[in-house]
Amino acid sequence: MPTVNVKNTEGKTVGEIALSEALFAAEVNPFAMHMVVRAILNGRRVGTQSALTRTEVRGGGKKIYRQKGTGRARHHGSRAPQFKKGGVVFAPKPRGYDISVPKKVRRLAMRSAFTSKAQAEEIIVLDRLALPAPKTREMVKVLRNLGATKKALVLVAEKDESLLRASRNIPGVTVALINTINVYEILRHDAFILTRDAVRQAEEVYAQ
Repeated sequence: MPTVNVKNTEGKTVGEIALSEALFAAEVNPFAMHMVVRAILNGRRVGTQSALTRTEVRGGGKKIYRQKGTGRARHHGSRAPQFKKGGVVFAPKPRGYDISVPKKVRRLAMRSAFTSKAQAEEIIVLDRLALPAPKTREMVKVLRNLGATKKALVLVAEKDESLLRASRNIPGVTVALINTINVYEILRHDAFILTRDAVRQAEEVYAQ
């Protein structure tokens, strides 16, 4: 069973916590994580791109020059793709990019993401996260004490408005609840910070 040191907001070790093997020591499946990340990113695409084909371009009905005797290729109108203001070959049209991922694959990807963070020793567990004031400088001080100077994902068990206000202006820092995180958010951050309560709650939700 993997264990991680528990720290306080000053960066000092105050204890140790045992992590669930089902969530933090599972078999990492890169294919499942890749599939889920693709589905998440594809879901963010609007898919409203559109262009006109040669049948949809306005005008060009008049024959541009006589059929024979010019030494040029035979053309009827000017809507072909090779002409200026002509149609587009294989023009993009509005479409959806959604990918359907089975529930078992999503859960496998989540366990793989947690385990990969544990194997990379990027998990930081806090005893509790309570700021003296909802100020950005207070959150920056905590992150500096924890050594999380790059992109950090802070996972908490309950919504804390003070914490959200203190962290929303810090580039690369995301505060999230258990039921709002996804594989992409976990993997794209360098530091994965969880409170002790968030660890237990994550094990209850995702270790199954």
